[in-house]
Amino acid sequence: MALSLCPWVALVVLVVPVQGRLGTAFTEVISVENGGPWGDWGDAEFCPDNTYATGFQLKVEPHRGFFRDDTALNGIRLLCSTGMATANEGPRGSWSYPLSCGHSQRLVSFRLRVEAPRGLWDDTAANNLEVTCSDGTVLEGQGGPAGVWGNRSASCPFGWGICGLQTRVEPPQRGGDDTGLNDVKFFCCI
Repeated sequence: MALSLCPWVALVVLVVPVQGRLGTAFTEVISVENGGPWGDWGDAEFCPDNTYATGFQLKVEPHRGFFRDDTALNGIRLLCSTGMATANEGPRGSWSYPLSCGHSQRLVSFRLRVEAPRGLWDDTAANNLEVTCSDGTVLEGQGGPAGVWGNRSASCPFGWGICGLQTRVEPPQRGGDDTGLNDVKFFCCI
């Protein structure tokens, strides 16, 4: 009997109701394992009802020089089929040029470029984001060059698309080493 319950248990773990749009939508959370360790998770933000993310923008602080404190990636903005969604963001940098999937396509998976903790040296944590569209097109953000690309997240189930996000951002350290955005989770909606 226990073996026949396993697929149902997995379904319960992967598909959860999340409050965030008008009412409750069934979503799946996709994430990566290489996010930075600093900061707190902010509130989840979602595209307007019945819309999906079709593109994104990054808020990036350019490299400031060897003896200055760099933060690199500070924010991610989802461009939805109507409107946008921006989760918790750091204070530094400016918004990049928007990148979008082709007509009627949506974002379905991602990976992060993250610099591992460097001890006494300046840390930047997340530097860049790369997303995959539902037609397989890959869009790489104009983020920083530090760190390495991690593994790609799981993909949203077929017919679903990314509809929201939640970010982990370190607040300014008042004289300490600042990092900005460290990690992100995306929500897939049906």
